Amino acid sequence: MTDDGAPAWDRAALIGSPLLATVRPLLERLPPDRFPSLDELSLLARERDVRSGGGVPVVFVPATAARTGAFEAHYEIRIYREGAVPTRAGSWHDLFNALAWIEFPRTKGVINRLHHDQMLLRRGEPQRGTARDVLTLFDEGGVIAACADASLAGLLAAFRWKELFWTRRADVVAAMRFKVVGHAIHEIALAPYKGVTAKTLVVEVPPATFALADEELNALLDERAAAHFVAPGALASTRSLHPLPILGVPGWTSANESEAFYDDPGVFRPGWSREKKEAP
Repeated sequence: MTDDGAPAWDRAALIGSPLLATVRPLLERLPPDRFPSLDELSLLARERDVRSGGGVPVVFVPATAARTGAFEAHYEIRIYREGAVPTRAGSWHDLFNALAWIEFPRTKGVINRLHHDQMLLRRGEPQRGTARDVLTLFDEGGVIAACADASLAGLLAAFRWKELFWTRRADVVAAMRFKVVGHAIHEIALAPYKGVTAKTLVVEVPPATFALADEELNALLDERAAAHFVAPGALASTRSLHPLPILGVPGWTSANESEAFYDDPGVFRPGWSREKKEAP
């Protein structure tokens, strides 16, 4: 731990964490003994031709205070128009945001474009609106669940956690892959707790998909997620993204190798208790 309570840099521990497996190839390219610089992160983005929602090459720049009331200086607007992603040196949250941009550039670019368009559409209105809420939930806490068995996707959507992760554990290992996109989830993974819940986009894939290398699979899921968010109705409700208690995923913690782990109703909760009207 550092003086401020944040985890100290330990690349080997990051690479070995199952919760950070989605970005493991990128972690392996970071310095072994220190946080990466903004220039090093920008180089990785340039190698993959990462672009903002406005088509501008993405570069990670020092975070500075925005000019009060300056619409053009807003975080999403600046990224869209300039490609400049404000990034705090030494910030785990911002580091994982940068890695998400590099690993899922199409999805992050679409999210940025849709934020930009919604902000122009609703400029001057007091509420963000449901569309931006959906985008933010996925951007911060999103997981893509690639699934080759519709019955497993049905169990996830129905909150039947124990049946999914315990009774059909072998099927989940064989026919599902969980890829973390949300940088807040990756940050929490540094010191995870049982109640951590992500927002999940289920993507149906054929079984042969899982023969792909991780980089190829991530690229495919990146394309699918980006296409999802521009589809009609994708931003109509925050409930379009399924809750996922991430420590229930087989292999993500040794604690879930016990059946009793899934008997905690405070974490593995049943479905929606009541209907909730979305804000316009």
